[in-house]
Amino acid sequence: MITVTFCGTKDRLTGFQIHGHSGFDEAGKDIVCAAVSSAAILTANTATEILHLHAQVTDADGEMQFQLEPADIDAAQPLLQGFLLHCRELSKTYPQNIRCQTKKYSIKIRRCNNNA
Repeated sequence: MITVTFCGTKDRLTGFQIHGHSGFDEAGKDIVCAAVSSAAILTANTATEILHLHAQVTDADGEMQFQLEPADIDAAQPLLQGFLLHCRELSKTYPQNIRCQTKKYSIKIRRCNNNA
C-alpha cells in the first residue's frame, strides 16, 4: 500500500512523505502508483522550478519526501491542497492501494520526519 502523509500546522501544509508500493499491478503497469508518483513529482517540480520556492526534496524507489522552507509555506498552499485533494480522491477509488493521512502540529512548524 502507498501511504501519503501530509504534514503541517492547524491551517497550513508544510510538506508530504510518500512510501510504499500500491500493489495494484506489476511495475510499469500500476496505474495507482503512476497517478501518485506523477502528481507528487508535478507538485514538487512546480513548487521548486516554476514558483521558485525553497524545499528539500528526496526521491528514491518507493519513497519521496517534500518539505518546504518556512518562508515559502504560504505560497505553496494551493499546490499542496490540490495534491492533498488528488490523494484523497485516489484513496476513495482505490482504498486497498493508497492511504492518505495528515499529521498536524499545533505549536510550531515541524518537518514531516519529526525533526524540528
